[in-house]
Amino acid sequence: MRKDVLDYLNRQTELKKFIREQPIWYRKLSRNPYDLQKLEIESLHYYKKTIPHQIEKFSNNVQMASMMFYMFQSMKEQNKE
Repeated sequence: MRKDVLDYLNRQTELKKFIREQPIWYRKLSRNPYDLQKLEIESLHYYKKTIPHQIEKFSNNVQMASMMFYMFQSMKEQNKE
């Protein structure tokens, strides 16, 4: 692998971790060192850091909070009776 690619990966700890978990990228970057952008995109999908993933996570958190609110509200009403 080229030294400039290794230096870049050493500065980006998350990408370095991704490459260790997905070793196929060693070969891909050795063959074509200009695939760094593809590597970054693939890493975002792998770690679920894309915008759709973040929206889905936020939506799930809102649904959970809403469910908890209604559950506490129904418990409060049962205690009044």
